[in-house]
Amino acid sequence: MIMKVLVTGGAGHIGSHIVERLLARGDEVLVIDNYQTGRRDNLCEHRNLQIVEDSIADTKRVFEVFEEFQPEILVHAAASYKDPENWIEDATVNVVGAANLVKAAKEVGVRRIIYFQTALCYGLKPIEQPITLKHPYFSGGYAGGSSYAISKTGGELYIELSGIEFLSFRLANSYGPRNLSGPLPTFYNRLTNGKECFVMDTRRDFVFVDDVVNVIIKAIDGMGSCGYYHISSGKDYAIKELFDATLKALNITLEKPVEVRQRGEDDVATILLDPTKVKKDFDWDVQMPLEEGIRRTIEWYKQYGITQTYTHLKGEIR
Repeated sequence: MIMKVLVTGGAGHIGSHIVERLLARGDEVLVIDNYQTGRRDNLCEHRNLQIVEDSIADTKRVFEVFEEFQPEILVHAAASYKDPENWIEDATVNVVGAANLVKAAKEVGVRRIIYFQTALCYGLKPIEQPITLKHPYFSGGYAGGSSYAISKTGGELYIELSGIEFLSFRLANSYGPRNLSGPLPTFYNRLTNGKECFVMDTRRDFVFVDDVVNVIIKAIDGMGSCGYYHISSGKDYAIKELFDATLKALNITLEKPVEVRQRGEDDVATILLDPTKVKKDFDWDVQMPLEEGIRRTIEWYKQYGITQTYTHLKGEIR
């Protein structure tokens, strides 16, 4: 059965993989993307694909697009995060944009909204590891360390307020082809340009993009219940492990060991999400081993190149 799915941020890392999967099975897809962090070459022309180049903060245009396309499902993958100091842009896109989408979705009878949330919604001082879905927002008064985390949480709350059935997926670090944010593209960019690197003495959970999309396609098809989920491998890795796997994929041997820097007082030692609910409700588990996923990602970087990487955290190396 063909579905009509509207994907915001559909030219981005996760969004473009979702769009490709939907088109491959015959669904009709409309993408809204302003290409601030998405790439035009992430999507190819397709008879069932429409692309609207605009911001979800443009209220009038959002309502027009929903009215014209009449989507059944909204996948909201768009986000502002490229400049940690641009709080106004983050709030406008991530909060006002979400409100626009919710209102437009109600007007045309969208039956399910799928949202992506950052694990930093739990703050910089999680009170448990692994973090369960019972964990409060921003524990200890630490507001996620970024404008991005604050504004994404505002958007999530508007989606909950909408009354439309929603599934909000709080993500571990998604990586893979087309990913331009986080440590992996930064390591690749610096290593291939002869720049020095360092790694922080921290741990993070990494999930390959295909594994993330496997959950989202099932959610589009009706699996899961209204509410919140974690998409996580259930295992955290030292950032140095990620760096070492990048060296191996690039066949690089350093003259001296990479510098490992001690984390700052407000840096999160580890962010590990408990994936129990998503595994049960979606009959899901990660399939891609980290080292193989990094190799595939590096191959994409080699083929398509990286001209810019992004971070939503202040002071991170690029």
